[in-house]
Amino acid sequence: MRLMIAGGGGFRVPLVFRALRSGGFAGLATELVLYDVDPARLSAVAAVLASMPSPAGARGRPLPISTTTSLPDALRGTDMVFAAIRPGGTAGRIADERVAQDLGLLGQETTGAGGISYALRTIPRMLELAAQMREHCPDAWLINFTNPAGMVIEALLPVLGPKAIGICDSAGGLVHRAARAVGIPLQDGRLDGVGYYGLNHLGWLYRLESGGRDLLPGLLSDPAALHTFEEGRLFPQPFLAELGALPNEYLYYYYRRHSAEAAMRTMPQTRGESIHTQQAELYPRLATAGARAYRLWDAARRSREEGYLAEARTQGEQRDEDDLAGGGYERVALTVMRALAGGTSDTQLILNTRNTLPAGPGGDTQPKPAIPGLPADAVVEVPCTVTADGAVPLPQSAPGRDQLVLLRRVKEVEQLTVGAATHGDRAAALDAFARHPLVDSPDLAGALLAGYERAFPALLQLWR
Repeated sequence: MRLMIAGGGGFRVPLVFRALRSGGFAGLATELVLYDVDPARLSAVAAVLASMPSPAGARGRPLPISTTTSLPDALRGTDMVFAAIRPGGTAGRIADERVAQDLGLLGQETTGAGGISYALRTIPRMLELAAQMREHCPDAWLINFTNPAGMVIEALLPVLGPKAIGICDSAGGLVHRAARAVGIPLQDGRLDGVGYYGLNHLGWLYRLESGGRDLLPGLLSDPAALHTFEEGRLFPQPFLAELGALPNEYLYYYYRRHSAEAAMRTMPQTRGESIHTQQAELYPRLATAGARAYRLWDAARRSREEGYLAEARTQGEQRDEDDLAGGGYERVALTVMRALAGGTSDTQLILNTRNTLPAGPGGDTQPKPAIPGLPADAVVEVPCTVTADGAVPLPQSAPGRDQLVLLRRVKEVEQLTVGAATHGDRAAALDAFARHPLVDSPDLAGALLAGYERAFPALLQLWR
């Protein structure tokens, strides 16, 4: 199977390559093509891959790798596309965060105002990729990591249909960490007894069964067990017990909004500024580091992981060693790829897909939603079964009243944003900023959009 990575000069590409060389994913790809608009970044990543140590017990022919800045060349003959692009690079991320933060709002890459800005410049590029796929590899699957992942898939489904699947390691990571905390580590690709509903970066684990018994209530009432993993430490235990669910880590920005905003204001750099500085120094060194390239990259990767969600931790508090080791989103993507290739018949993962359950044996004409209370045609993040025919969502319980209100509000914002990016509708973009719960102000919405138009002049061309 020929695998192409769009955004092949991205920092996390070596994680995909590392996973493809050992264990259950070895031999899954017969060719790896890295595509990027930046040849210097491609050269740096190629140097990291060339210097990566061979896995213990590796046998057989090495995985062939090629790089290209030509999208048609990258797509021809491709069976599977992983999309991990970042239009505007890390400098764009800085603007996403700073424009919001300078107005006293949350400055975060995918949540709130920054996520809307990111989507407005990313969705047009992803639609171009989808159109090129239909021309050059119409039978290929697209597995999307590009953020904001839910909005990107919402925009791509009208073009690629079920061939487009969105992934994120945040929800699956929460499930596995909670399972370890109650002593039932889950197998990769199996979510039996797991209940989870939400949107990308906005979801809740509400059931965790083993042997027919839901262990989640016991975990939520156990402060010591909660303190053993990141999401359990983010929120007060009495709050979690009353909520009756474990929130995705990104809900920290909603439930502890003012604490997050205050912590960000005291930090010497935004997260984007920190990553931008690191990568500006790192990439030129990687390209000329020879045999040392992989070690340099891995040290930088670990440093980057240590800074993730730093605003939610107390001074001196460190992330768990399991989280620093890596092995998140690339394993989700490759597990999906293996299932689509027919390698497994019982894969279950939390994915971004349409909120529509398959028709029952009676041939229902009215589609039923996997998450009750949300539109059946909306993109949601839920447990899915994955086969060679694609991803199919599993039915979930109805969210609580407050959760459903938030989900509906954010989904409305997402759909406004997708419409703005797809059709060049500035009024829809303005409405999206105004209606987001972390903005909630027409005046601030106008200031935000004007600020992002100054930072990204291409937005003015989009409106035209």
